[in-house]
Amino acid sequence: MIDIMDKSFPPLPSQNPLKGKKAYLFDATLRPNTSLRPKGFILLMVAIASVSFFAGMVFIMLGAWPVMGFFSLDVALIYLAFRANYRWARIYETVRLTQDNLLVEKVNSLGKVQRYQFQPYWLRVSIDESAQNDSRLVLASHGKYMRIGSFLSPDERVQLAHALTDALANLRSPEYRKRAYYAVDPEYAGESS
Repeated sequence: MIDIMDKSFPPLPSQNPLKGKKAYLFDATLRPNTSLRPKGFILLMVAIASVSFFAGMVFIMLGAWPVMGFFSLDVALIYLAFRANYRWARIYETVRLTQDNLLVEKVNSLGKVQRYQFQPYWLRVSIDESAQNDSRLVLASHGKYMRIGSFLSPDERVQLAHALTDALANLRSPEYRKRAYYAVDPEYAGESS
């Protein structure tokens, strides 16, 4: 799942109403897809435990009491599998573009953060042409390569690559650089008119 800040190109950092904070030209948070919310997980576990309990009680009444242990083991293993999946779902990546750099933060399931910075004017975004499950979205700059969004679906990787490429093209465009220069030095903008 990709949460992209906005489709439009945001204002210049000097026009940001929050003084002292840079405006992001691109801001995306990448998260793995999770199809079952916590409330749904609780309901599913209650349903599985109930069915296992009642089926186990039938086997106990028939004299096959060890079967109840296997039903309990099934419920415990399903619970542990979902908990492991939810732990994996805590990972995420953020991709933020400012005038000065592209910052990528990768957060693992334990909360450990790794930060990477790229100079945006030299950055290349590449993705395999045919979007498949094993296609790679790679950021490259100055001989360094980094893969991002490996947990995204192929279509989401293509969408992210296009959005990031468009934001980089806007940042590199002469019109944006001219507006950025005039925002920093408004006196010069008045002289050129």
